[in-house]
Amino acid sequence: MPNLEFVGLVNSLQATAEAALGDLNAATASAARDGLLDESRARQTAERSLRLLTMLAEKTRGNLDFTEAELLTDAIGSLRARLGN
Repeated sequence: MPNLEFVGLVNSLQATAEAALGDLNAATASAARDGLLDESRARQTAERSLRLLTMLAEKTRGNLDFTEAELLTDAIGSLRARLGN
């Protein structure tokens, strides 16, 4: 059974990156409207989240259950595709 805190962490990092890349919700729409999400800063934020998820995958390799490993792998793959990495 997946650890809910781990799932929450992965989802949070992925959501942060996706919001920076333009998947707007109420909070990011407000930040964008106020000029706080310039393109270079947004890409840096997304890349930082990807680096954190990649580090997490490296440090937890062999210690995750199938669901956790799949969630993490999917999050990394999705962000790499969007960032062109």
